[in-house]
Amino acid sequence: MSKKHAVFAVLLWSTVASAFKLSLRYMNPLQLLFCASLTSLIVFGILYSREFSLRKENLRSAYLGFLFILYYTVLFSAYDRLPAQEAQALNYTWPLMLVLLSIPLLGKRPGVRTVLGLSIGFLGALIVATKGNITGLNFSDPIGVALGLGSAVIWATYWLLNLRDERPLVEKTFWNFLFGFAYILAVLVLSGGLAVPPVEGIAGAVYVGLFEMGITFLLWYRAVEGDMAFASNLAYLVPFLSLFFISVVVGERIVPSTFMGLVLIVLGIVLGRSEK
Repeated sequence: MSKKHAVFAVLLWSTVASAFKLSLRYMNPLQLLFCASLTSLIVFGILYSREFSLRKENLRSAYLGFLFILYYTVLFSAYDRLPAQEAQALNYTWPLMLVLLSIPLLGKRPGVRTVLGLSIGFLGALIVATKGNITGLNFSDPIGVALGLGSAVIWATYWLLNLRDERPLVEKTFWNFLFGFAYILAVLVLSGGLAVPPVEGIAGAVYVGLFEMGITFLLWYRAVEGDMAFASNLAYLVPFLSLFFISVVVGERIVPSTFMGLVLIVLGIVLGRSEK
């Protein structure tokens, strides 16, 4: 059963890059985040309702929820500026960022294979960002590239901090969303950006809330619990399947530099992970 969970999770996560890009045609990043996080909050609220409790450990979600919302704000802003294929490839460098952050935060010493993996992975990111013109370092949208890579740094940071949080998955995710939703609501109210978006945008945001932030996390958790090796290896298919959906659904022409760069990013992640 765990393998089915992994397959469904990978397929769902492969569609969300397209959902981001389509939804952003009808709303801005903050509006998308508001509707999507509200959807996820409702989902986890229903799941957590029978075990709801107030305890001081839930105050951790004050900063975890902030990082969570900050991540998606930066990520959606990257998708708003860049082609979906570039944004998803740059965001997929987060495992490389995780290795980098583990060096100062966890005191891990990188070996030769890890350094090689990081070098290959970031070379791939450079190829994506420059559309293959790495010698000229010509970025079509430097801010968009910075946002794409920045989202990877934020997610790696969130992942490390969340790893230390021993609360049950549903409980901590609910509180993270509760605090996060309060933050995004406050920003929209203060900025005057709270408005009802078109139906198409709402539909896309609900999809994102369900299958990027919500149900898919539960599927993935069950998959990893049952067969971590199978799930981890299957996850490498996500960025390539995403390119397929981006091409078919969004209508982007996948350029060779994106595919080549993504191959190098994944190769770098594999090399980095294979060294214990």
